[in-house]
Amino acid sequence: MIVKREQLENMESAMLAPYALKSEESKGRIYPESESATRTAFQRDRDRIIHTRAFRRLEYKTQVFIYYEGDHYRTRLTHTLEVAQIGKALARGLGANQDLTEAICLAHDLGHSPFGHAGEWVLRDLMEGHGGFNHNSQSYRVVTEIEQRYPDYPGLNLAYETREGIIKHETDYDHSEENDYAPGRRASLEAQIANLADEAAYNAHDLDDGLRADFFKMSELDELAIWQRLRRNIGWTTGEFTETIRHEMIRELVGISVGNIVSTTDKRLTENGIDSPDGIQLHDSNIVGYDDQMHAETKELKKFLLTKMYRHYRLMRMQVKARNFITDIFNAYVDEPQMLPAKTQLKLDQFPVQRVVCDYIAGMTDRYALEEWERLFMPNERP
Repeated sequence: MIVKREQLENMESAMLAPYALKSEESKGRIYPESESATRTAFQRDRDRIIHTRAFRRLEYKTQVFIYYEGDHYRTRLTHTLEVAQIGKALARGLGANQDLTEAICLAHDLGHSPFGHAGEWVLRDLMEGHGGFNHNSQSYRVVTEIEQRYPDYPGLNLAYETREGIIKHETDYDHSEENDYAPGRRASLEAQIANLADEAAYNAHDLDDGLRADFFKMSELDELAIWQRLRRNIGWTTGEFTETIRHEMIRELVGISVGNIVSTTDKRLTENGIDSPDGIQLHDSNIVGYDDQMHAETKELKKFLLTKMYRHYRLMRMQVKARNFITDIFNAYVDEPQMLPAKTQLKLDQFPVQRVVCDYIAGMTDRYALEEWERLFMPNERP
């Protein structure tokens, strides 16, 4: 039996909550095209995102630890997959559109620079006065301009709702310009879910990776309310902190995060009588979130990770190196654009040299950026 797109759309209408976005009600794509016979618009968007070069490159882009630190630390790709998994769990629990949520989650870091946030910060500084740099906005540029997958138009030609979800992605570290996407309206439910899925994922996996790297002492962790809650929940009070217990703790953190977001969001939806996508986007605050206690505990955890992990001397050394690498590469190419690859040079007719160089660097993996620096500055390396 072949399941047609129309059947899938009917299933959405029957099964999803009234405040969920439905693919058959999409505002459409930038460039008109025939829709798939067997996939909804949002399923097709998800598939297009997965098949991009930008998505594949995430495997060798830093989340927190650069790739040569070890094979088991998260990369930007594994982070993205964890965000998508948590996002789908939240969407399923709330009756939201899982396909749209997954598409937004999978695309949210496509524009991230090499070397994690250190790379983003140096590109932001280098692009001051030249249009700036923000990895959210860059993710949007990837799907609307940079990826060349079709002969008749640039980008992936994603549906409006997916593009809006990407540009309105927002966490403590991410903010974007959204002038073309109803800036007076909040993000959709599915986009808000992606935002919280991102936060829940990095809280859990950064704690996990920090524990693996021995960045924390148990006495320090015991000061955290969320850590005390996790210990109680899994019944670990004394004894050796084994790898299995670490897995239990992280699994429990993800579980209580998802459960709290679902229950809190459902309560807010009910209390505010929200029964449409417009009700979500016109509400005076975001609907998706933690309750007050969980919000306080996750805020304390994020502060702890900032102090004890992200500012750890090993990571700070790598961040300084990254800043130097990227600054050197950027300045070299801006000073002499003829050193850029021939295909990249063609873009100089459309964009200022700083933007062309920024796009080129932002698309690099950590490994390629290191190799590029060596080709440019090490005399014994072949160009």
